[in-house]
Amino acid sequence: MENWPYGSELLFSEANVAARVLLERQARGWSTTELAQRMTAAGVPLNQSAVWRIESGTPRRKISLDEALGFSKVFELPLEDLMAPPQEGLDLEARRLLQDCVDAFFEKRAVEDRLHLALVALDEYRKSHPDPDNAVFQQCIRLIGDDRYARAMWELITDGGFY
Repeated sequence: MENWPYGSELLFSEANVAARVLLERQARGWSTTELAQRMTAAGVPLNQSAVWRIESGTPRRKISLDEALGFSKVFELPLEDLMAPPQEGLDLEARRLLQDCVDAFFEKRAVEDRLHLALVALDEYRKSHPDPDNAVFQQCIRLIGDDRYARAMWELITDGGFY
């Protein structure tokens, strides 16, 4: 792109996709084989050598639209982000740590959603059954095994939900 006639590099380019594929794969700690397997599982058959040729080949292997969409899917990135220049300023370790944080964040949200649904269902049960609170509280203590945590759970139950 050094000789691009308009004075600057393309904002979105196949070279950006190739660089981003390498960066995203490394940030997740995946081998080229693992990325190829994930692409195949996503419905875009690709082998390990094709991944390597996209990332590092000379000349670089072209990326089809289907492959770009597959990379977007396995990396959980919008296609536009995949085509944009890779982020600068974050080394591989920082990207890995950030990826761990993002993964944990989404896992936490999923668990919170599950807890909310369980609390709502228990609240519906409590509304339709007369005076179950003492028995529910005692069972809560038995299941949790720690009075402090059981009381914290009971507060969630009696407040009517998690959110």
